[in-house]
Amino acid sequence: MPELPEVEVVRRGLERWVSGRTIDAVEVRHPRAIRRHTAGAADFAARLEGLRIGTARRRGKYLWLPVTGGGPAAQSAAEGLAPLVTPSVTHGLAILAHLGMSGQLLVQPHDAPDEKHLRIRVRFADDLGTELRFVDQRTFGGLSLHDTVPGDAEQLPDAIAHIARDPLDPAFDDAAFHDALRRRRTTIKRALLDQTLISGVGNIYADEALWRSRLHYDRPTATFTRPRTAELLGHVRDVMNAALAVGGTSFDSLYVNVNGESGYFDRSLDAYGREDEPCRRCGTPIRRRAWMNRSSYFCPRCQRPPRTG
Repeated sequence: MPELPEVEVVRRGLERWVSGRTIDAVEVRHPRAIRRHTAGAADFAARLEGLRIGTARRRGKYLWLPVTGGGPAAQSAAEGLAPLVTPSVTHGLAILAHLGMSGQLLVQPHDAPDEKHLRIRVRFADDLGTELRFVDQRTFGGLSLHDTVPGDAEQLPDAIAHIARDPLDPAFDDAAFHDALRRRRTTIKRALLDQTLISGVGNIYADEALWRSRLHYDRPTATFTRPRTAELLGHVRDVMNAALAVGGTSFDSLYVNVNGESGYFDRSLDAYGREDEPCRRCGTPIRRRAWMNRSSYFCPRCQRPPRTG
């Protein structure tokens, strides 16, 4: 599943190629792609027609496009007709994208052949000649329309209001994170993957940051001092920025940016996916252990397990 760097690469592409454009028509080609929009495909498409897309935004692994303008619901109200769904008066609206395991948001020319797993097509009311396509092989992802949190400067969809800020967010509070980490009474990798505590970190970048920090994934959070927490956050930020610089991590064709290009950070991974390969620090073979229906990769010498008993 894409993590913060991969989603940020997509967000930047959407900001360049989609933000500021007005939606002309929406075609939903598979109902699962809008299953989180409970009013259905027809309502989803109709409510978006005529709306203008704002600046693409992201929090952790979550991506959204604020939308503004009248649209058909407002037009119906102006004509004295009942709207498809009563529009919010105090909230804005945003399209929330769930990429899931294989979701892709691609900007393609109108005449480009349809992808085999094309689920949603968004056409724009301009002459730029491109459209936005949501492609999803496994149909775990999708798009949905949500009210935004009142007064929130980022126009955060209410469906993800519980998600914590991510470590690349200027408003992320390092001290508050440390205090919450100590209160949580868990182990460090579980804490890093808790999106209500810190967002955007997934299995790959957790293993990479822990390797850089020489921390075992089962280290209790209650043992962390402020300097140790600060060091770990520094490594989390470093590994994410390094991944961003090369377009994220791609192990196959499922993760690509809006132009269909893959990232290259998998060539720079120090721990994840390197079972039995030598640790780049000490030469000890990297080990893999089953962990919470996932795998954890670590160096048994550099990242010694915590003492028990």
